Amino acid sequence: MTALTQLNPQSLPKHVAIIMDGNGRWAQRQGKPRVWGHKKGVEAVRRSVSFCRELGIESLTLFAFSSENWRRPDEEVSTLMQLFLLVLQSEVKTLHKHNVRLKVVGDLSPFSDKLRLSIDKAEQLTLNNTALTLNIAANYGGRWDMANAARNLAIQVEQGALAAEQIDEQLFAQHVQMHDQAEVDLLIRTGGDLRISNFLLWQAAYAEFWFTETLWPDFDQQVFSEALATFVNRERRFGCTGEQIRQLATQGKG
Repeated sequence: MTALTQLNPQSLPKHVAIIMDGNGRWAQRQGKPRVWGHKKGVEAVRRSVSFCRELGIESLTLFAFSSENWRRPDEEVSTLMQLFLLVLQSEVKTLHKHNVRLKVVGDLSPFSDKLRLSIDKAEQLTLNNTALTLNIAANYGGRWDMANAARNLAIQVEQGALAAEQIDEQLFAQHVQMHDQAEVDLLIRTGGDLRISNFLLWQAAYAEFWFTETLWPDFDQQVFSEALATFVNRERRFGCTGEQIRQLATQGKG
């Protein structure tokens, strides 16, 4: 049992999001093709899912394929799609066995019929699982997400089902991806870059950010624990003063 498992679960993030960066560089350092790094990255995904489930974290969102990743070399994109399909088919039974719900978020329209069918089957199989929700962001972009939400609201206004004056932050939030889950508390990026690359722009509005030089295939329980320990020790004020937060914490103990 890790020290983190002994913490009050309320002090841990409910929703963790990870930008899994560094697969290609990891492979190149090993003298392997970039695609080898993506395959090794699947092992880090397994470790992260298992750790979140052990800690009782409600949601884990992984940035698997951004809307900008189509610009990569055709061979790499093709391999990523094949790997995505293979992992879906090979891992979904294990996820289901461990009570993990799988959701794929993003614009799935460019994907093959075979891949979309596998996604649908995996989501339906795990629909009622409750231990952890694993969101895989595939062909996802934060700007796309918000534009898509705005488009859906505009259609309702056009059809007369909604007045423009009714649109506020709360209503808008109901139309972005993962609206049925807690907002992101902790956003982690591996690989050394210090940006969020169009990931969860709405959902991570109040997230704590944590960056590491560790490349994704090397991301293990120890590195994850460092991120969570940093989160636990930060004071999250949400616009309040530190004194107000401490008073609330004291009242809660009473």
